[in-house]
Amino acid sequence: MKLDRYELKSDDQLTTFGFLSEGPKGKIEKVIQFSLVNQHDLYNLSLGDKNSLTGDIDDMIVTDNGDSEKVLATVVAAIYAFCDKFPEAWIYATGSTTARTRLYRIGINKYYDVVENDFEIFGQTQNEWERYQKGKDYEAFVIQRKKS
Repeated sequence: MKLDRYELKSDDQLTTFGFLSEGPKGKIEKVIQFSLVNQHDLYNLSLGDKNSLTGDIDDMIVTDNGDSEKVLATVVAAIYAFCDKFPEAWIYATGSTTARTRLYRIGINKYYDVVENDFEIFGQTQNEWERYQKGKDYEAFVIQRKKS
């Protein structure tokens, strides 16, 4: 998938990725992290600004750097790279706020016809999981790379 995105740098394990968001607010260091949770092959996806003092991810800050589409395309690129190394992984994603979850859904809808060829995508509503349907509101998402 060829989308305008930022250059990614990753750790050796391909579980943490960094990039610079560039826009009206300047250059802002962003971090994408895949963290194993208490279930086999289930990883939580985190995205946020890197706190320059602690190195932690701040997923509550509103950067508003005018590049949300390019940031989402960069997250998609990180997901592809992560799944190349961890093909059995399931990735859980939800926004830190309802508005951010909505942005994720908008991004999935926009690129659904492209990514559905490569990924199984499910959405959660009312604690129930179902195959993702464009245009439907979801509280969270899980995806897995389709087997070849």
